[in-house]
Amino acid sequence: MLRRWLPAPVIGALTFLAMVVSVTFWGGFVCTPLAIVKLLVPGASARLRVTQLIVAVGAGPWVATNHALFLLLHGRTTARVFEESFDPERSWLLISNHQSWADILILFDAFWRRTPFPRFFLKRQLIWLPLVGFVCWALDMPFMNRNSKEAIARNPALKNRDLETTRAFCEKYKRLPITVINFPEGTRCTEAKRIGRRSPFAHLLRPKSGGLAFAMNAMGDQFAGIIDVTIDYVPTRRKPSWSFLCGEQTAARLIARPLPIPPELKAGDYQEDAEFRMRFQRWVNGIWEEKDRRMSQGSVAPVRTPSQRLLSEPPSSS
Repeated sequence: MLRRWLPAPVIGALTFLAMVVSVTFWGGFVCTPLAIVKLLVPGASARLRVTQLIVAVGAGPWVATNHALFLLLHGRTTARVFEESFDPERSWLLISNHQSWADILILFDAFWRRTPFPRFFLKRQLIWLPLVGFVCWALDMPFMNRNSKEAIARNPALKNRDLETTRAFCEKYKRLPITVINFPEGTRCTEAKRIGRRSPFAHLLRPKSGGLAFAMNAMGDQFAGIIDVTIDYVPTRRKPSWSFLCGEQTAARLIARPLPIPPELKAGDYQEDAEFRMRFQRWVNGIWEEKDRRMSQGSVAPVRTPSQRLLSEPPSSS
């Protein structure tokens, strides 16, 4: 572990550089040629097979490389708790609070070999990022428009575009195991946003339920359940993303707890049925209240029974 001997900013710079090299190699030299094949090959089934090959690269050597880099530069993580094991052959709906883009790296690392390769709902603007956007498209990450209320008022046709994207994405993966990751807050939580949006929570933004409801409606019977993740960073003088790169977040707390999908919430018209929408929002708010309470008490991880081990390493592949 190099963090013992090098200053934090040096570790941060080395981590960033190492990740750029990793993305360039696995994304640029391995995945990009396959992505070009996917772009050119005719037929949905053929494109899906190419996608599966690209996912195998992402779920295997790319995440494994990052995991090794984090171990070398930062050391072992010490505060990840998984209340249950999660079948990697089943599909899961993972929901998490969102404070930093480092959340994505933490989730990839934490769930490596525990669940199917994760897919995130991304802002459409990210598709234009050099290399990263093209690889995310090749991995079948769904890109969302997230139009403002003003834009929808000017063009009502935009109202359902993100829901249509969600429907198409969920339909494609009805027969393949997948981990669908949703950040119900819709954006990274900062103190300024929390205050500006008058959030009722001490550490979180008010969750948005529309995309989550639609994913459950489209794939509810396929999901083995919900994985409710809470990430709580160690306070430092640096922003969470830079603090993570500097190796200061090895003790960042993460708890993954399983939740059943309420049968009565699998089917319903979230857009038009006000009573269903109210029940769904009440359920999501209840999850967020528990998450906020744990963060306020500084106890994201609950008291564990002997079967609920503290885990910092992924399970062996054997």
